[in-house]
Amino acid sequence: MSEIMYIKGDATAPHGKGVKLIVHVCNDLGGWGKGFVLALSRRWPEPEAAYRRWHRERASNEFGLGAVQFVQVGPHIWVANAVGQRGMRTGSKGVPVRYEAIDTALGAVAHRAQELGASVHMPRIGCGLAGGTWSRIEPLIEKRLTGRDIPVTVYDFD
Repeated sequence: MSEIMYIKGDATAPHGKGVKLIVHVCNDLGGWGKGFVLALSRRWPEPEAAYRRWHRERASNEFGLGAVQFVQVGPHIWVANAVGQRGMRTGSKGVPVRYEAIDTALGAVAHRAQELGASVHMPRIGCGLAGGTWSRIEPLIEKRLTGRDIPVTVYDFD
């Protein structure tokens, strides 16, 4: 079992060699415009365009909590749009994060990472605008990814 590597840096500029899979959490409303997605969109237009199309066509696809869309943005870089938050605002039903959806999504990420022979890179998913806590997310990453010997790097932006 490998361990999560924590570094200071930008998850949109992943370190290391080989194929890299950048994971982030999206909402289930089709909204894209705050948080980590802004950094993704500054670097590549494809993840946002693919996510918006995926949401728009949701009546005929698997879009929803726990689903993941994989978008290739370079010869060795993929972005995983993982739907892990219900809505976008904290309200009467609590914070938007849905840990069970993130867990399901990480299972799909593990499968794709193994297919690609990829390492996984991410900010502290589910902990920004989604309102989650890292102490609940980290064990999911350990179970789904590092527990299967998939290298994971978590980036804390300077």
